[in-house]
Amino acid sequence: MAACVIRRTLLSTVSKYNRKHAIRVLNVDLNSRQNPNRTRLSCSLFNVQQKRFMSSRPEGKVLETVGVFEAPKQQGKYETGQLFLHSVFGYRGIVLFPWHARLYDRDVTPTATESKPTEPPGAHRSKEVKGKTHTYYQVLIDTRDCPHISQRSQTEAVTFLANHDDSRALYAIPGLDYVSHEDILPYNSTDQVPIQHELFERFLQFNASKVPPFVPRDTLQAWQEKNHPWLELSDVHRETTENIRVTVIPFYMGMREAQNSHVYWWRYCIRLENMGEEVVQLRERHWRIFSLSGTLETVRGRGVVGREPVLSKEQPAFQYSSHVSLQAPSGHMWGTFQIERTDGSHFDVRIPPFSLESNKDDRAPPAGYTW
Repeated sequence: MAACVIRRTLLSTVSKYNRKHAIRVLNVDLNSRQNPNRTRLSCSLFNVQQKRFMSSRPEGKVLETVGVFEAPKQQGKYETGQLFLHSVFGYRGIVLFPWHARLYDRDVTPTATESKPTEPPGAHRSKEVKGKTHTYYQVLIDTRDCPHISQRSQTEAVTFLANHDDSRALYAIPGLDYVSHEDILPYNSTDQVPIQHELFERFLQFNASKVPPFVPRDTLQAWQEKNHPWLELSDVHRETTENIRVTVIPFYMGMREAQNSHVYWWRYCIRLENMGEEVVQLRERHWRIFSLSGTLETVRGRGVVGREPVLSKEQPAFQYSSHVSLQAPSGHMWGTFQIERTDGSHFDVRIPPFSLESNKDDRAPPAGYTW
């Protein structure tokens, strides 16, 4: 219970995704001159020791120490083995390795020399889009926290094409996620197994002489190299409409043969964030899917993945993943979400156009935990 409450505290404080504001509400002093690598945290809601933050045992009755907050990095990147809390979804996790993605932010006015993604004819509000390098991390999620992540559409997982004749079959590796650099609240722990996940001890081992003290095993590097084409995060697209920010990350999954034709598959992850004060609810989705073969498909429906999430100050974000297939090696997607205000009025939120590209290694995707 206490873990859920402190996660809700984090969520309520980051409704505008202002890191300084979030830390201030939790009474964390990031300007400690005695040790700039540690933060001081106390919270009147709990009997929390100074310089500690707390989680709960499964029965939710006894507080236990989890670790010590560290100052978030404003520059540089986090190393393999860094423990963290997700600043939006509140779960505990550990960094496996970084990805350097191109972030195309349609809210930023670019200069004439900056790169831009291509857009299909008819995409809404065509304009130059800034492309800059941004760091994301492949992470493991503590399985104890998954039941409490209510703002995600399903148990956290990364999906892959199954390695057999069924061209539509997917399998998932649970407890994997992609986390943006600014969403990480780092901490350290003296626990030699601080994260509960079936891959933790296969990928990492404790070494007290290292910082952070969880170092990669050879199996992690082998797994990363083997699965690189299907894990790689390369492009991120972002756009804000009336204080609702939509972020899209597409992933190429591979190609399969079906009925004497090639079928190309992608998964895409979408996050909606309410940057304002007004409570709103997602009601409908409207997609346009353009294929290199020349087809243009329109998809309309209620909600997303069977849900119509409410975005409020307390729970400002919702994230989900879905899949799309084309009988062509590339295409584009764009569209809108219909959002409803509390007074019953509606407005459309733009989904930024993004490319579906298959210029990756088309070898057969993996089939399970193989190294």
